[in-house]
Amino acid sequence: MGEARRRSEQGLPPRQSKAQKEDSPRVVSWIPITQKQKAQFYSITQRGAWIGIGAAVVFWLVVRIIGPAAGWWTPADAR
Repeated sequence: MGEARRRSEQGLPPRQSKAQKEDSPRVVSWIPITQKQKAQFYSITQRGAWIGIGAAVVFWLVVRIIGPAAGWWTPADAR
């Protein structure tokens, strides 16, 4: 009650609740996911996919080229 009284004495508007502060609309009205959260999810998953692709390429290079060249192992399909 003290915060509300102080704000009214200073001529400030009442504090907004968290639901009112949200400026991004929801994707679907009955799912609590906003457009901003959807964009963040896409960004994170896209970055993770590229990291996975890069890791797969590095793994393939080590298994097929670097390991056999360094003499660590011999590929099973080598003649």
